[in-house]
Amino acid sequence: MDLRDYFENTEGLGVLATADSDGKVNLAIYARPHVMEDGSLAFIMTDRLTHKNIQSNPYATYLFKENGSGYKGKRIYLTKIREEENSPLINSLSRRPYPSDTGSKESKFLVYFKLQRERPLIGG
Repeated sequence: MDLRDYFENTEGLGVLATADSDGKVNLAIYARPHVMEDGSLAFIMTDRLTHKNIQSNPYATYLFKENGSGYKGKRIYLTKIREEENSPLINSLSRRPYPSDTGSKESKFLVYFKLQRERPLIGG
């Protein structure tokens, strides 16, 4: 199963890890990534700590634990390649409303990553 099929058909919990330029780590709960036509993975972000971190350090890791018993899932190692601010594509990709969809003036970013490495959640 390729990543697009995997993330479209597998429910679970995702955590995105980033670090700033000094190496201070942040973890945040994130929805499943959007697998784009070019093979990049994209996340929708607001301008909070995760987004700020990838401005100075383009590396991130996404941990996804599948629903159910045991520890089945993936660890995905990523490098930021580009981003779009308030792109119309964001609303079409959104799986749930974001603050700006409900009248907030907060910017949203569609952040694209290149897949560097994929490993199982346990082992590998």
